[in-house]
Amino acid sequence: MRFGVSTFLTDEGIAPAALGPALEERGLDALFVAEHTHIPASRETPYPGGGELPRVYYRSLDPFVALAAAAAVTRTLLLGTGIALVVQRDPIVTAKEVATLDLVSGGRAVFGVGAGWNREEMRNHGTDPRTRGRLMDERVRAVVELWTREQAEFHGEFVDFDPVYCWPKPVQRPHPPIYVGGGGDHAFARVAAYGSAWMPTGVPPKRLGEQIDRLRQTTGTDTPVVVYGAPRDRESLDLYAALGVERVLLHLPTRPEDATLRRLDEYAGLVAAYR
Repeated sequence: MRFGVSTFLTDEGIAPAALGPALEERGLDALFVAEHTHIPASRETPYPGGGELPRVYYRSLDPFVALAAAAAVTRTLLLGTGIALVVQRDPIVTAKEVATLDLVSGGRAVFGVGAGWNREEMRNHGTDPRTRGRLMDERVRAVVELWTREQAEFHGEFVDFDPVYCWPKPVQRPHPPIYVGGGGDHAFARVAAYGSAWMPTGVPPKRLGEQIDRLRQTTGTDTPVVVYGAPRDRESLDLYAALGVERVLLHLPTRPEDATLRRLDEYAGLVAAYR
């Protein structure tokens, strides 16, 4: 089992160019960052975690700019979105951003995708929350077409374009891995349709085994599982390892550099037992 971190990068926490090398130095192999373009001042949709929406949601950096900064100062670190809010993104622009990150990093980009939860945020992007699942599926499939075809075209319910050229193409073949966030049958169907791995958020290991069984019944393959925002106690990590989880992304709180480095030292000691 391998280990990375999931976090919100903001203007108030450690800079991505400092975080990337610190992870590599401590044997952590992946950085996955959250995305929110903005937070509407009118708060209607309840925060899934309960209570007030944490401050980091209001101040998150653009994930692709931040990951490119980390790419420039690292050599092996995987650079992922956790998650990119595809329902709020133009698919042509997104295809170019992910492919560019993959190119400048030498093939280290991971495209973590999800439909999101903040309905007001979606609406500001012209997205109807009621159809966001179908919209997400079309946009991801369109991105794959743009990555893999010299002349790409797509004609769907929400995405429609005639043949186009779109470069750069990704370094990874056939394209960067797509990690599908979310849970339940809809997420499992997406993994089966276009996913490289399933990326549930913080599911306790005692509940995860049954879900992995359902996932693999749906996909018909030994689909990799990457746990996002995982708990960091030894008992949970042992159970994840026993379940065959491929990678655990430990939640990294958003803090200034000194405090973050101290937390990463703790993580390095924790994961050393699994090497």
